[in-house]
Amino acid sequence: MLDNPRHDAPIDESSLRYEGWRIVAVCFLLATFGWGLGFYGQSVYVAELQRARGWPASLISSGTTFFYLFGALLVVFVGEAVRKYGPRLCLIAGTLAMAAAAVAIGAVREPWQLYLADAVLAFGWAGTSLAMITNTISLWFDQKRGMAISLALNGASFGGIVGVPLLVTLIGHVGFASAMYAAAGAMLVLLLPVILLLVGRPPDLHGWHATARARPQSSTEIRAWALRDVGFLTVTIAFALVLFAQVGFIVHLISFLDPVIGRERAAVAVAVLTAMAVIGRVLFSMVIDRLNQRLASALSFLSQAAALCVVINVHNDYVLIAACAVFGFSVGNLITLPSLIVQQEFDSTSFGVLISLNTAINQVTYAFGPGVVGFLRDWSGGYTLPFYLCIALEVAAAALIMVRGKPQTKLS
Repeated sequence: MLDNPRHDAPIDESSLRYEGWRIVAVCFLLATFGWGLGFYGQSVYVAELQRARGWPASLISSGTTFFYLFGALLVVFVGEAVRKYGPRLCLIAGTLAMAAAAVAIGAVREPWQLYLADAVLAFGWAGTSLAMITNTISLWFDQKRGMAISLALNGASFGGIVGVPLLVTLIGHVGFASAMYAAAGAMLVLLLPVILLLVGRPPDLHGWHATARARPQSSTEIRAWALRDVGFLTVTIAFALVLFAQVGFIVHLISFLDPVIGRERAAVAVAVLTAMAVIGRVLFSMVIDRLNQRLASALSFLSQAAALCVVINVHNDYVLIAACAVFGFSVGNLITLPSLIVQQEFDSTSFGVLISLNTAINQVTYAFGPGVVGFLRDWSGGYTLPFYLCIALEVAAAALIMVRGKPQTKLS
């Protein structure tokens, strides 16, 4: 790793008075709306548009797939945007785009309008989700980056646990369109003033600006180098495989559990999985910066594989719920760990571009997870084959993540 000049006034990132923790609070709120409206909200949009418009589920779901794929293309450039325009402008742009997308989805009357709304939503997702949050927090944190990102991303879980039920309740009272307009308004009212007040100029950690000026490196060159580097490829491919398996499994979990333990206990299992994702992220955040990140990733992958094996072969209610809890414990951490490995192993001036590229590749991959699991389920007549495929991917990823490649991190 390149040696960077020290900052003249060392920053105490562990101090509660450090301004970086206010940035974490902003990113928590951003993640709440980003995941609530962009990720978890998709299930609400599919159900409501199908009910209100009578459109086929396949038509609406294809719009969701388009959203993920187009969003992945945009995510590639998030790091470059943050570096060029600064975190405040990028956070404001992401907030405005997500609010506009919420309004557009509420106003959909024709199928082509849905795809247009999903395109706007992709811009909002790029500006409010993982790549934006990790890029922003990396400007304020180095030693405590893992904890800061983990705490901020709890907003993602909060958006699913609290935000979506609130949206559904609001739809029941005022209708789908009005509820989406209200959600957009709430996002603007709550986020814009907070961003304007709390997000200022980040500290120059490790003399980043001086290094960047001394060694100009285009984002295109960084990406081209990364796609040839063994260390970056093993991280990216390993997490892409695991997220493919993870998203595919979670989306189909209720469908699998319903005939086995009943709809009510299946819902409990999903709730336990989600709660454990929050607990795991909080507990892990306390030690994540001191761990071997690759080994921690491999153990997380294997724990999910073991949990999946239990889910397939044991049909006891309590054992299944316990297996879902084990699986869920590492769910939240799998979106935090890639950024920590990239931070640890690569030049800090390339962090934003590399983590954006990593996030984009992962998103393209996991977008196909639910579809492939569903196809294999229909083809084989059950979930045993697709879930064993998920286990194989998790085990392969655990081996792959331990391949670090040459300790060469200089971009040339």
